[in-house]
Amino acid sequence: MLRMKTALCVAMALSLFSRAEATAAFDLLQQAAVSYTGSLPCGGWDCECAFGRQKSCCCIAQPLFELEEATFIRMVGLWEGLSHLNSQIEELTAGCKIAFTAAMLPMSGCLGPFTSNVSISYQSVSLNQGNGYNPALGTFTAPHAGLYSFSFTAYSSVGSAGQRLYQKVQLMKNGQLMASSWEDNREDSEDSSTQTVLLQLRRGCQVYVELMSGRQLCGDTQGQNTFSGYLVYPFSEP
Repeated sequence: MLRMKTALCVAMALSLFSRAEATAAFDLLQQAAVSYTGSLPCGGWDCECAFGRQKSCCCIAQPLFELEEATFIRMVGLWEGLSHLNSQIEELTAGCKIAFTAAMLPMSGCLGPFTSNVSISYQSVSLNQGNGYNPALGTFTAPHAGLYSFSFTAYSSVGSAGQRLYQKVQLMKNGQLMASSWEDNREDSEDSSTQTVLLQLRRGCQVYVELMSGRQLCGDTQGQNTFSGYLVYPFSEP
């Protein structure tokens, strides 16, 4: 029993001595590193963390600085790319808020009949964003290339049954027929119809609604004949 206690005491003493010796050795190494004025040949290990956190003795500092610089250059490149993309988006969408809606002025009489097709002038304009619609001519000129949606409503009232409802209006694009609405009967005193179409337009294309020769629109006392359109999405022209 006595021998076991003695051995245990000796082991504890040796352990304490070893720890004290290691601590003393570390302190000596730390002091030597801090006071050393030359370059440390530390072979890639981080002496900044090991000894006094002196930047001059950090062997990994140069790779870190290079990585930091490469990361910064990469971030600058990404920022420039995003700025260029943002400029392209702004350029593409700058003139893309395009929409209009207009109606014929109220009338108790009739528009027509005429001896030739006549463009209808919708002069009561409630919206003309992008200024593409000309109320004097009744013509929409595309400020930007893109896909557009157009709608028109043709309304006519002859006052009483037995009189002839005889109207035909058509949506035109650069002089070409795109859609039409017509009525020819003596059974109804009034009637209306609406057409909606999607058209691909280049910048400068013109869209309008015309009244066919020999036809007429009558009795629109509340401005129910309307013409409207808007840009669905733009696209770049080749």
